[in-house]
Amino acid sequence: MRVIQMTMPVAKLFSRPRILLVASICFLVCAAPRAAETGALFNVPAGVQTRWASMENPDGQKGRGATANFGRKGAACKPMEAGESLIMAHGAGAGIVRRMWVTIPDRSPELMRGMVIKMYWDGESKPAVEAPLGDFFCQPLAKPVVFENAWFDNPEGRSFNCRIPMPFRHGFKIIVTNESPKKCEMFFYDVEYTLGDKLDSSTCYFHAHYRRENPTTLRRDFEILPRTAGRGRFLGCNMGINADTEKYGYSWWGEGEVKMYIDGDTGNPTLSGTGSEDYIATGWGEGQYSHLWHGCTVADAAQQHYAFYRLQGPDPVYFARDIRVTIQQIGCPDRNELIKHMKKTGLASLVRAGDGSHMMTLEGLEKGEPLSAFEREDDWCANAYFYLGTPTDKLPPIEPYAARVKGLVPDKPAPAAGK
Repeated sequence: MRVIQMTMPVAKLFSRPRILLVASICFLVCAAPRAAETGALFNVPAGVQTRWASMENPDGQKGRGATANFGRKGAACKPMEAGESLIMAHGAGAGIVRRMWVTIPDRSPELMRGMVIKMYWDGESKPAVEAPLGDFFCQPLAKPVVFENAWFDNPEGRSFNCRIPMPFRHGFKIIVTNESPKKCEMFFYDVEYTLGDKLDSSTCYFHAHYRRENPTTLRRDFEILPRTAGRGRFLGCNMGINADTEKYGYSWWGEGEVKMYIDGDTGNPTLSGTGSEDYIATGWGEGQYSHLWHGCTVADAAQQHYAFYRLQGPDPVYFARDIRVTIQQIGCPDRNELIKHMKKTGLASLVRAGDGSHMMTLEGLEKGEPLSAFEREDDWCANAYFYLGTPTDKLPPIEPYAARVKGLVPDKPAPAAGK
């Protein structure tokens, strides 16, 4: 065994002055980020005013909160009929939306997908944000669940919170519309914002875009965010999948890679992952968990329903010209289970992942041909979050209500003739 000789006497090395010096250096290094963080807490910017918008003060006017019922809780919430819209908050000048909170008593798929949030910046007529209530608040598949991450949370499974900063230069408006056929008996909300913030030229606007494909198209990657032109930053997304067990059994659905095409990428992306569970920082499948920047809020193996998120805070994805974000629909089978399923359903073959010309057949599997990843078609949804240099974008509107809830609520029987 080799003995390392010290060039300094032990007593001198660990003398009190040296211990204090080392401890002081360690404290300063470790405390520096915390000091910067707390410093921001006690710096009060000149000319910036705080406002809360709720049913007790929907216009956020100074000295006009809690006027209903002599100030004794007269306007805590509002019922919303089917088709009704509500301006949750609005304001003029420059500022930042800091936090949003919503709760409703009926958190059924009809309202989770039927209530739609829209946000407008600087007087634009096209919303920068258009998404169903649940999907916007990082709860896809119209299923409220207990979770917490850096920007969203649902503490007890019955509320919605968002803390992404949303700047505006000349004003803002946030609207919710009940596009479902059901009445929302009580809609509670708070929108907390500041006015008078100083915003420089690098400040971008918050955008969010919801999509669903039911089902996806074989070998055509699902677009989490269709191509969007401009300068900005991709903030991440939440995704949901209802895997097709009738077609593929209980085989693993999540081998598809997340790809990000940035600044002119066409055929191949600059950024590419290795699988759905890898993108959300776990591995070998997905179980239920929620961490600061990544998590899986629904992991229902019995029904093959999964909901998960990845937020790109510490690891920014910047783009200067454009961005497009996709995920492949690729699965991975278990040989014995796949053979059993193919025999049971009469499925003759699956398309091997690749150029689309090679098949994985029942006959070949029984003869011992190698397994491989295969192309799938499933029910996918996603809500992408990003900043953009402009207050509006050219993304398409979200799909109609019926398409958003298809497969999540029972189909209504066709009306009888003459009725």
